[in-house]
Amino acid sequence: MKRILFITSTRIGDAVINSGVLDYLVRQWPDAKITIACGPLAQPVLENTPGLERLIVVRKKPFGLHWFGLWRRVVTRRWDLIVDLRGSAIAYLLLADQRRVLKSTRVKMHKVREAAGVLRLDPPPAPRIYLTDDARERALGWMPPGRDWLAVCPSASLPFKMWPATHFAEVVKALVSPGGAMAGAGVVIVGGPGDEAHAVPIRNALPDKGVLDLTGKLYLSDVAAVVERARLFIGNDSGLMHMSAAMGTPTLGLFGPSDEILYGPYGEQCATVRGPRGLEETKKQFPDWRHHPSSLLEDLSIDAVLEASKRLLERTEET
Repeated sequence: MKRILFITSTRIGDAVINSGVLDYLVRQWPDAKITIACGPLAQPVLENTPGLERLIVVRKKPFGLHWFGLWRRVVTRRWDLIVDLRGSAIAYLLLADQRRVLKSTRVKMHKVREAAGVLRLDPPPAPRIYLTDDARERALGWMPPGRDWLAVCPSASLPFKMWPATHFAEVVKALVSPGGAMAGAGVVIVGGPGDEAHAVPIRNALPDKGVLDLTGKLYLSDVAAVVERARLFIGNDSGLMHMSAAMGTPTLGLFGPSDEILYGPYGEQCATVRGPRGLEETKKQFPDWRHHPSSLLEDLSIDAVLEASKRLLERTEET
């Protein structure tokens, strides 16, 4: 029986990006026993993986001691295959028949393609999140059939990645109001704990529409089940944007100081939009962009996002 050690990321978005490689391993060796090492935030994205024998949550410690802790937990076994998408040295300190370790490259490519390169997979396998039937049943209870749903995530991990929540409210209102491209659709807002304030402008813009605000209320795998039911997802560059794309939902990502070529939502049903200020111009104008305390997407207009949403809806319209 094949035993595989899969080492992946701490952040939600990166773990989702890497999940296509994991899905390939599941499909290639359906009888394999898989051990996954990941950070605590990524655990809900990966815990329902078929063939999962053990999930090791790696919590960062000073001086890289978390790597020593992981090594102690996996050193007693000989592995048939180690896939390390963190690019650490640990794979070389374990007994293994095969080791595949992600190495940095100067070639600019999407991170999904970069991850797939560790196994020389071309085309790269698309990200995938495995959900339980219970998670899908709960999502069905919150979002009953019979109408389309628009999912939005107005938050992100860092403030400079966030389009103003008031702008989200204007786009959502235009889409679901009479005459809009999603007229009559339900609206569901998602986000993590601490993101609740970003949902307020959207709720206020649609006081009579019964907006479903699930911000900070759901386990992460339940969020994936919710966005899977949406006809369209609109969000900033965030882990939830990548989750939506992985669930096959038409996904529009809003970009400013981050690079959509590397980190855009991945898949044929996805699109990105940015303002007239390009990536390099943004970084030049705001040399402290990594630590900027407020949004760097304010040049992105409401009309541009609304138009991009309509184009994506048209392109993904069911026949």
